[in-house]
Amino acid sequence: MNKFKVLLVGSLVAIGAMALLAGNITEREKQRVELAKAPSEAGIEGKEKSEEWAKYYPRQFDSWKKTKESDDLDDMLAKKPYLAVAWAGYAFAKDYNAPRGHYYAVQDNINSLRTGAPTDAKTGPLPTACWTCKSPDVPRLIEEDGELEFFTGKWAKYGSQVVNSIGCATCHDDKTAQLQVRVPHLNRGLAAAGLKSFEESTHQEKRSLVCAQCHVEYYFKKTEWKDAKDVNKTAMVVTLPWAKGLSIEGMEKYYDEINFSDWTHSISKTPMLKAQHPGYELWTTGIHGQKGVSCADCHMPYTQEGSVKYSDHQIGNPLKNMDKSCMNCHRESEDKLRGIVQQKVERKDFMMDIAFDNIAKAHIETGKAMEVGASDAELKEIRTLIRHGQWRGDMAIAGHGAFFHAPEEVLRLLGSANEQAQQARLKLVSVLAKHGVMDYVAPDFDTKDKAQKIAKVDMPALIAEKLKFKETLEKEWKKEASAKGRLAPNSVALDPAVDSKSSYFDKNKK
Repeated sequence: MNKFKVLLVGSLVAIGAMALLAGNITEREKQRVELAKAPSEAGIEGKEKSEEWAKYYPRQFDSWKKTKESDDLDDMLAKKPYLAVAWAGYAFAKDYNAPRGHYYAVQDNINSLRTGAPTDAKTGPLPTACWTCKSPDVPRLIEEDGELEFFTGKWAKYGSQVVNSIGCATCHDDKTAQLQVRVPHLNRGLAAAGLKSFEESTHQEKRSLVCAQCHVEYYFKKTEWKDAKDVNKTAMVVTLPWAKGLSIEGMEKYYDEINFSDWTHSISKTPMLKAQHPGYELWTTGIHGQKGVSCADCHMPYTQEGSVKYSDHQIGNPLKNMDKSCMNCHRESEDKLRGIVQQKVERKDFMMDIAFDNIAKAHIETGKAMEVGASDAELKEIRTLIRHGQWRGDMAIAGHGAFFHAPEEVLRLLGSANEQAQQARLKLVSVLAKHGVMDYVAPDFDTKDKAQKIAKVDMPALIAEKLKFKETLEKEWKKEASAKGRLAPNSVALDPAVDSKSSYFDKNKK
């Protein structure tokens, strides 16, 4: 009798296990079927809206939305006040925050003091090109209006059009979900450097090149053209300075030969270069780039959910999920790796502080030399040293992760930047002495307030103008965008958190 009971219990357990296994198999099959869903050959209608991709790629979309969690506004001018002096006369002296998650890309661009406070589509300090890296609406507009028309006019021209933040359509084909690039400047830059086009590259190479649509050095090339009505126009076309290679010295030589400058420094009157965000160029010189580790390998590691393996689109700091990023290759403990990374950033900060302190003082001392009568001829070599020194230093720091992507190159560049600035300051001692100035000491700029006063930045006025813009023209933009269906009903652009009390302006409004 006991034997029958044992057999009965055993049978029931086996049946239960088989039922669970069958259920698990069924669930996995459902997941596979769900994952196999794809848009029709017509593609995704309204593909610029990442929300429209969610029905086909829910996991990727949900993870992308988590870039909202990278919401801290890190005021770099408060941390490194000398930058305001180094950038005097340029928009970055007004406002420079470390980047937040892709979720905030459009709104942070709108909120920045750098984009000014336009009152209509034809006013404001910056060109339309300043939208280029912020939204999948940009390639749509280039395709609709033509590239030259897109790059003609003021930033505010497309305020009601560029409304969807960096998302699915920035990097993926809406019919196949394969990686793609729709902005023309990347392939032009690759061709200028003698490199393969995006389409000719391997899939692994594309997993970094899609990032290079934006995370690169570029400038706005002034381009004269005529529209269909034979009207003369000027476009400011995003261009990668790679004709002499991707090295910092190669780009420096390129800019020097075409006599390009982003602005003239308001204190030293030096024709300056402003590095943008050269993550890709620096990454190619580092060990990960040289070993073929892509941007996505670390910043978008593969994630397993049930039977589904997908790339995590919560693009951010790899140290936050080291088990999926670092530990696939490294065998040290997580704590040890974190310590190594911390060491790298501390070394970068040490060299950055020394180099940019000298650069800022070189600008101020040059201004003093002008004040006491030094000629442009006397200051020509000094200004070249300042231009090159600041360019190299800026290229080392403008890509915020460069201290890790290419630590040796970053320290080399900061060392070179410091040497150039010191050479300029040594020459300035002689120039100042020639004009009767001995033992001149530059004013203190150890706080953001002091530095911006030297740079003649009127923060209260700029913030007041921006707040007025936000209450007027910006509201008109969002109203029009919603009315014309450019936003999904649940769009991130309509999320109050995107423009919440954490915004720069609300903090200064208090």
